Amino acid sequence: MTLLALGINHKTAPVSLREKVTFSPDTIEQALSSLLQQPLVQGGVVLSTCNRTELYLSVEQQEKLAGKGDVHEQLVAWLCDYHQLSAEEVKKSLYWHQDNDAVSHLMRVASGLDSLVLGEPQILGQVKKAFAESQHGHAVSGELERLFQKSFSVAKRVRTETDIGASAVSVAFAACTLARQIFESLAEVNVLLVGAGETIELVARHLREHNVRHMMIANRTRERAQVLADEVGAEVVSLQDIDARLADADIIISSTASPLPIIGKGMVERALKARRNQPMLMVDIAVPRDIEPEVGKLANAYLYSVDDLHSIIQKNLAQRKAAAIQAESIVEQESSNFMAWLRSQGAVEVIRDYRSRADTVRADMEAKALAAIAQGADVQSVIHELAHKLTNRLIHAPTRSLQQAASDGDVERLQILRDSLGLDQ
Repeated sequence: MTLLALGINHKTAPVSLREKVTFSPDTIEQALSSLLQQPLVQGGVVLSTCNRTELYLSVEQQEKLAGKGDVHEQLVAWLCDYHQLSAEEVKKSLYWHQDNDAVSHLMRVASGLDSLVLGEPQILGQVKKAFAESQHGHAVSGELERLFQKSFSVAKRVRTETDIGASAVSVAFAACTLARQIFESLAEVNVLLVGAGETIELVARHLREHNVRHMMIANRTRERAQVLADEVGAEVVSLQDIDARLADADIIISSTASPLPIIGKGMVERALKARRNQPMLMVDIAVPRDIEPEVGKLANAYLYSVDDLHSIIQKNLAQRKAAAIQAESIVEQESSNFMAWLRSQGAVEVIRDYRSRADTVRADMEAKALAAIAQGADVQSVIHELAHKLTNRLIHAPTRSLQQAASDGDVERLQILRDSLGLDQ
């Protein structure tokens, strides 16, 4: 069994490409089913966020891949075919990790070490959700399950033993920071939040702490929006009402899983006209984007994508960099421990076969000895013969291996056999 990780993220691809390879919550189950039908794939987890799309896979061992095509090319082809993209468009932005590199990559992702915002805690919840979805679809192999559970514990250890999460920086925090930079006081502005997921929840809480004058929350599921609205003192509006209420908002922050834009250029033009061209700040955190990029060309509409938040985020990273060095050390240690465990699993079947064969020999010799005693043979003689024959049967194969190693002059193999038989203890 081989562990693989294949994906793109904010470091390797712009949002315009990332939004093309995302898997929406409604398509994850279908995608997993399709992925598991690929040759060699034994288990898989699909992680899809605004900043990354990654496939974590367990496949047949590499020595079994001969004659079945290159598994890397196969998986890239699947990803491109699934999203109807050309390989040339995607390949240059893809990264590929195997075994120890795949293990350490997932641990770094879960710990927030590979995030746009170093050490941000949201990603752990997203990784857990991706894993749960694979479990629900029975898409997780034993080794893959053990890897994800280990990664969760590593992320907890990193959070506990380092200051990686000491300051409140996240994409949500960066969006609010941008708003505070543009408006002197948030207490004087109206805000429209589109979506009710984890990112919007964080945004809403940040805004409440800064006493924003009024908040509106629009979401596909009104009940979910109402729960958040009750917590932060906001008004709930339907997605259909956004066109009519957009003019009331000085700030619009959007983060949904919609495959198509929710706010179009025409909608914003009408809102600006109703506002008599008072400026609007629009922050689109979603991937795929919720707001048409053409909106950014309108006068008095200031549109920022998730990539535009990067410069703001950089200012909040200084105190986390020292902690990241310590966190990387933890990941290195834990990934090494996991790989040692994984390699040890290869010996389980060998040990099981060896014990089974020895037990078969014992049972056969024991049955013959009991039969001889039942026929009146001398018990002492039978036990002596049993011990002698059992010893000869059990040491026969190791003796031949020792003789062959000595005959071949293979000193290293001879020493391994001596260690295995306990001759140097």
